[in-house]
Amino acid sequence: MILKSRQMGISTITAAYVSWMMLFHRDKNILVIATKFSTAANLVKKVKAMIKLLPPWFDQIASIEIDNRSSFVLNNGSEIKASSTSTDAGRSEALSLLVIDEAAHIDGFDDLWTALQPTMAAGGRCIALSSPNGVGNWFHKTYIASQTGENDFHPTKLHWTLHPERDQVWFDETTRNLSRRRVAQEYECNFNASGETVIHSDDLEKLSQICIEPKYQTGFDRNFWIWEEYKPENKYLLVGDVARGDGNDFSVFHIFNTKTMEQVAEYRGKPTTDLFARILFDAGKEYGEAMLIVENNNIGFSVLEKLIDAGYPNLYYSTKGTHEYVEQYAAQNASNVIPGFTTSQKTRPLIVAKLEEFIRNKLITLNSVRIYQELKTFVWKNGRPEAQRGYNDDLVMSLAIGCWVRDTVLEENTKDLNYKRAFLNSMISCNTKMNTLIPGMQGYKKVESFDKINTAKKTYEEFGWLLKG
Repeated sequence: MILKSRQMGISTITAAYVSWMMLFHRDKNILVIATKFSTAANLVKKVKAMIKLLPPWFDQIASIEIDNRSSFVLNNGSEIKASSTSTDAGRSEALSLLVIDEAAHIDGFDDLWTALQPTMAAGGRCIALSSPNGVGNWFHKTYIASQTGENDFHPTKLHWTLHPERDQVWFDETTRNLSRRRVAQEYECNFNASGETVIHSDDLEKLSQICIEPKYQTGFDRNFWIWEEYKPENKYLLVGDVARGDGNDFSVFHIFNTKTMEQVAEYRGKPTTDLFARILFDAGKEYGEAMLIVENNNIGFSVLEKLIDAGYPNLYYSTKGTHEYVEQYAAQNASNVIPGFTTSQKTRPLIVAKLEEFIRNKLITLNSVRIYQELKTFVWKNGRPEAQRGYNDDLVMSLAIGCWVRDTVLEENTKDLNYKRAFLNSMISCNTKMNTLIPGMQGYKKVESFDKINTAKKTYEEFGWLLKG
């Protein structure tokens, strides 16, 4: 396993090793695969060129017998060929050596490796070389496992500083116009910073440093992690996501302090819908009847119905189409209101953007290593944020819903309450009385309307000289 910077000459060294193996060993079968067929064919061409440029006396050892564009065979029975990354590559062959170029950049290589690994069962070897491409792919997992001795690969890391002709001045000039992710991928051999993760690598690094062990691990499966017990002076938000039931994802929920947005509890497991509804009910009650939000997908609706039947007093309701929050008491008889939160093509980018904003601006405190692990493999794929193949994003999506509701619902409600309070405080009372009696009514006292005017005139005539100076 060779984790390398760009232009370190490793492809050329590999071609030299392949040339030696083919020349000095009989009946060696070598297969080269890469991100593109042309890339694999280029490495085969390097091997062919090296053998052809050897002194003529090497023909006594071995020479090219069959020469094709992307493969060739020596007269000692050794052969090499380039192949595409289809799932049947090398399936029917017994390989002596498999060379995987840019292994981290081959999509879905896990399945291809499953097909290729048996072809090396008779003593074959493998050289996998690549620059990093984020975490979670086959190359990343296999390289990390090789460092801890969990597999038979030998890890080698070739940082750009190992090149004898490169220094800091060269590095600064070369990377001046490259993005941070591209620099990490092409030169720094940094897995975390090289991927197209939704959350920036610097923010992920900070999250990894603040993850702490839970104070309690409780529940029937010990998957309910608690960092802080309920405090009566605080209000809490509980956000859940129900598993689809295919066995690959999890039913999860987070509990946050709504004021500080600190994660105080988290659950991740695979209970039945009946049991998960009970877990949500008990957790919400334990944290002071926290506002309970459940994503209302198909399975989510069944959980919401059980919570409604159980009489949970603080469920989240929203208006169809607009997703505006509706108080539970007002939602009972409204036909256009549904319980829970709807994640759709319209709301998904909104809640993911809100999650990224909260993490980037440090508006949320995450204590769980489980959510950190999911965020590391939550990437952009064809413009859509989702988990890498073979990974989950259940905790991430429920976290995103919580951030969105906290910022757009709870904050707006607080502002609206403050507006109403300011409006009421600005109201004043007046005790001025108006005389509405008319002549003939009891208590009527005739007041000449011009009496005060006449009095003012007399006063002016008497003391007007003061005003005139």
